[in-house]
Amino acid sequence: MAESKDLQFLLEPERIPMDLGLKDRVILITGGGSGIGEAITRACLAEGAKVVIATLRTPTLQPLLDELTSSHLPVDLFEADLSNPERCRAAIDFVEHKHGRLDGLVNNAGLNDGIGLESGSPDRFLASLRDHLVHYYSMAHYALPLLKASRGSIVNISSKVAITGQTNTSAYAACKAAQLGLTREWAAELLPFGIRVNAVIPAEVKTPAYAAWISNRPDPAAALAAIEQHIPLGHRMTTPAEIAATVAFLLSPTQSSHTTAQLLHVDGGYVHLDRALA
Repeated sequence: MAESKDLQFLLEPERIPMDLGLKDRVILITGGGSGIGEAITRACLAEGAKVVIATLRTPTLQPLLDELTSSHLPVDLFEADLSNPERCRAAIDFVEHKHGRLDGLVNNAGLNDGIGLESGSPDRFLASLRDHLVHYYSMAHYALPLLKASRGSIVNISSKVAITGQTNTSAYAACKAAQLGLTREWAAELLPFGIRVNAVIPAEVKTPAYAAWISNRPDPAAALAAIEQHIPLGHRMTTPAEIAATVAFLLSPTQSSHTTAQLLHVDGGYVHLDRALA
């Protein structure tokens, strides 16, 4: 019997590209100039989106912007200390004035600051909340009118520390766990507006910041091997591009149109699989 033409995509799926429907969509990415954030920026641009990066200026930021703009890619920088809610508001105002719309918000900015229970202090703990948690709320709060208009999407980047604990990182763990709670709270609150809210939970990701930390160990190669042996799938670290691909999917108004309130682990099985497998 002749094969139906409609079944060809089942037989040869590699010939059917997945269009995420992000062309000309406007995506705001906090911390989008380095590490996981840079990978998300690149993934969104590759899908034809227009990207606004909200971040502090760093030594590596200008070369990235020069590269992207020289390729005529639609990317803008809004310099902001996101711990200041007024700068978060200003970032949203910039997006509205420049593009007139916002289709996706990726809350990503943050770095493990190592503030522990004994080694920290209440003042440092509160400062860390401002640096790593409050701006997730501030950005979503000020972006809400634009996201309602576009029936857009929010993706929060959390961390395995929210699930596993790590020691000596009370503030960061509290922030990352709270981000997961906010993800499901916002998904519930924003259902009437068709706004989807999801979170991505990385574990051990091969970012430049992680590489710099490893390089400062007494034996960097041994330190890296000790970490990778505990990652079940492939005994390797996750790449930023693998995180970014999941984020781009969650931003898609077509391919993930019925996905909300999900906490997605992209970690090679690090958190959930039995350590005996590693």
